[in-house]
Amino acid sequence: LKKALDELLGKKSVLSFVLVDGLARRFVATVNNLGTDSATAQMWPVRRTDGRFETEAHAAGSSAISARNADRYAAFVAFVTSVDTQRAVALYVRLYPLLQRAYTDLGFPDKYFNDRVVEVIDNLLATPDLAEPIKVKLVTVEGATRPPGAGGLYVFDDPALEARSSGQKILLRMGRQNATKLKAKLTDIRRRIAQGPVARAAHNQ
Repeated sequence: LKKALDELLGKKSVLSFVLVDGLARRFVATVNNLGTDSATAQMWPVRRTDGRFETEAHAAGSSAISARNADRYAAFVAFVTSVDTQRAVALYVRLYPLLQRAYTDLGFPDKYFNDRVVEVIDNLLATPDLAEPIKVKLVTVEGATRPPGAGGLYVFDDPALEARSSGQKILLRMGRQNATKLKAKLTDIRRRIAQGPVARAAHNQ
């Protein structure tokens, strides 16, 4: 698996971005979770982005996602968009039996993982394209103190946004330009796996 990834992505990119250990299990769990309300970082198949979520002052004393926050994701987005989609999908088909087994072990013995991939991509593509900045608010715990400049848990100020899937909220936090680039990549991937030879190959495994 690592050799195949090195050939597709390059050894430097694999070291920089990918968590190879338990990758099939991580990938399947994360794909599934992105369409739900929780995609725990402990299961991600990629390394967490450096830096910390940044906010800036907004009107009437509220907070919003800082424009600088998008810069944290620039290297990751460049990495994803640079991957040859045709070769990536070919590797996906080659590894599909491993992924399907991991999906079965996750608790879905009667479902096809490829169907879930398409479903989650559709969910991500439905992420709203909002004017920025997007307002957020800090979750506070009664009696807790937070030193100046310390991080904290932020949620979207708009309850409708906070109720969206974890994958959509990640795209919103990444910033409009980054989200647009990733959506274009996802659209290309969906086109290749949703029907035709790839879909039939997945269902025939």
